[in-house]
Parts: sequence; structure tokens; C-alpha cells
Amino acid sequence: MKITNYPDPKEWLALLTRPTESTAEKKTVVTSILNAVKQHGDNALRELTEKFDGFSPTGFLLSPEVLAEAGSELDDALKTAIGTALKNIQSFHASQKEESIIIETMPGVLCWRKSLPIERVGLYVPGGTAPLFSTLLMLGVPAKLAGCNKIVVCTPPDKNGAVHPAIRYVAHLLGFTKVYTVGGAQAIAAMAYGTETIPQVDKIFGPGNSYVTLAKQLVQESGVAIDMPAGPSEVLVIADAESNPEFVAADLLSQAEHGPDSQVVLVVSDEIGDASTFVKNTSDAIDIQLAALPRKEVAAKALEGSRIIRFKTDIEAMNFSNAYAPEHLILSNRTADALSGKVKQAGSAFIGAYSCESAGDYASGTNHTLPTNGYARNYSGVSLDSFLKKITFQKLSAEGLQNLGPTIEIMAEAEQLQAHKNAVTIRLNTLKNV
Repeated sequence: MKITNYPDPKEWLALLTRPTESTAEKKTVVTSILNAVKQHGDNALRELTEKFDGFSPTGFLLSPEVLAEAGSELDDALKTAIGTALKNIQSFHASQKEESIIIETMPGVLCWRKSLPIERVGLYVPGGTAPLFSTLLMLGVPAKLAGCNKIVVCTPPDKNGAVHPAIRYVAHLLGFTKVYTVGGAQAIAAMAYGTETIPQVDKIFGPGNSYVTLAKQLVQESGVAIDMPAGPSEVLVIADAESNPEFVAADLLSQAEHGPDSQVVLVVSDEIGDASTFVKNTSDAIDIQLAALPRKEVAAKALEGSRIIRFKTDIEAMNFSNAYAPEHLILSNRTADALSGKVKQAGSAFIGAYSCESAGDYASGTNHTLPTNGYARNYSGVSLDSFLKKITFQKLSAEGLQNLGPTIEIMAEAEQLQAHKNAVTIRLNTLKNV
């Protein structure tokens, strides 16, 4: 990891920039996939699945039997862990429900807002290099709590056409019946446009590789909503001279193993003392832990583009973090609790030495589908609200219109919208004659 010591704010822009790759070629590929599925439906899906997944499918829908039998393929410890995570995720997201409150803004004028579920949602669950059954928990639980009427799940098959039993088990646990063995950009296209087999949805959720991400961004042009713009996953850790090097190294590596384009940043404050020894010990710990990882090649590639940045004070470190707006922010320094009050930009924050990112990724209850690439400045992570739409209502009595009407008439006339004014005036004149 490249080390930068005490950068001047004028140098921050370069440090804040994520590594990027050209999308021109990928856009051509993804656009052709989207068009193929849009025009040829299931036939295109079969060809693309054979091309990218090495499997020639006869169908895509997993049968109820295949979903139900997944539990017998998992050990009890994993099923218990999934059950604990499910309970915590349900508890946290259920707490986000809001009751409608009727407000009388003036006598006779009632206004309120009602939350209703998005009718049809699509959940994309990556299953290529890692079977992310936790993503199905993170997306499936709030979708169920919101009351979405149709929930479509797409996940890529392996070369034998199978789906990892943990993904099938979670789908069965949540009661999902529309689970399809389609992955990549073609899965996004299928959910966006619909095929003979896969229903069209109104909003698509879920992480994926750069092709999936680009496909989600492109289908928005046809009126399909997505959860958020997203790119490679990322973490920023703030530490100091008293932080635990092994803990911090593990946090950095847990992010790096996601993919070779994952973003890993360690920000070190010297406020309580020179952190040079900590930096060295952390670098050594990274080397030791990396060597033992099954995905060490992936993690090592991610670390090539990662940084260690030192600042003299905690506030400078926090200001840099807010400017970076990380997907995951871990406060692993001595003043973590106090510093957490100054967090302004982050997808999800983890406070204290024992609050590892893995807790939020799996089982603490918060959602792990979060904005990346600086989008934490203006996007939130997935929540119950992500699966809801808000409709406002108003009801005016005769008294209400008499009270509010003159205000509307004056404003409409000032905007030279006579019909708007007339809609009030005609009613008021009728009330005068009653």
C-alpha cells in the first residue's frame, strides 16, 4: 500500500480519486446484451448463459422441490447462523416502519402521506466468484416487510446449472418462488424488460460486477428504477498509534478480498502520538494474514491500488473521510465514539475496535447494500424505504377551501395560470350561493 504523509488539502483531490477503467468497450458489450434480451427474450438468455456461464439451460426457474431440499445440503451451524442474521435484519428493518400522520395545516385542510410497496421488484444475487447468500437476506427481508407483491430473484448458475444451496435455502426461508438461474447483465435485462419466463419488474436491487452495474445504470433509461449507482466495494479505516494492527489489517483485507478493484484506504492520525510503529506493524500484519487467505491473489491485486494516508489530527482524518465519502467507514481509533459525531458522508459506519465491517456485511442487522464511489454524499444504503413509494393525500372541506382558496387564487394569478385560479374561484362562488 502506498503511504502518503501529511498531505496538504491541495493534494487531496488526487488522493480522493478512485481508480477508474474505461467503460467504452464494456458499454458496447452490455448494450448488445440488453438489446438481445429485449428482442429475443429467453432464447437470448439461453445463448448468453451458455456463453458466459458454460451451461446450456433448458429452463431458468428453480422448482419448489429444489429450493426446499437446500436445507438438507447445509450443516446445522450455517443454518443457525443464517437464522440469527435473519432475525437481526428483520428487527432492524421492521423498526423503520412509519405510521401515517394526518396534519391539519389550517382549519379544514388535511394532509397526510402513506407508504405503499413497490409492486414488482427484482433482486440480483451474485454467485460467481462467491455465493453471496447474505445479499439475498439483505434485499429479501425488507422487500417482504414492505409487502412487495412480486419478488423476482436472479442469480447465476455454476457450470452444472446449479445454484449454491445457501442461496436456495435463504430463498426458501423467505418464501420466494420466483428464483431464476440467470446472471450477469443478461439477468438485469430480463428483469428490466421481461421475457417469456422472467417477469418484468419496476425496480432492481443488488450488487454485481462492473457489467451488472453498468447494465443497471443503462436500463434506467427505459424507466426501470435501481437501488443506487454502485461500483467496486470500498472501506476507509481511521486509526491511530493505539489501534490494534491485527484488527485493522483484517478489516482492510476483508474488503480487499471482495474483488481486485475493491478500494482500501487506511487513514492514520498522529494526534495521540507518532503512529509510525502502528503503520509498520499493520503492513506486516497484512502480509502475514494475506498469505493465509484462499483469495489472496484477489486481495493482493486490490491492495496494489490502496493507500495509507497520515494526518496530524483526528479532525483532519475525519475531514478527509468525509471528503472521500466511503461505502464503509471503520473508526478504529481511541476517540472513535466522539469522532462518530462528526461523520457526515458514509454509507455505513462502524464504531470502535470490535465493530468490524463483517458484522454489517452479515448479521448485525444493518443493510450491506450501500453507495460506493463517493455516492454516499447523496445516496443512502438500502432500507425498508427503498422498497416503498410515498403517496401524499389531501382533503379539503368547504371550510378548508374557503380558508385556503384566496391564497391559491392570488398565487395562480401571479403565475398567469388562469385555469388553476378558476378551479378555486368556481368552487368558492358555488359555496357563496349555498
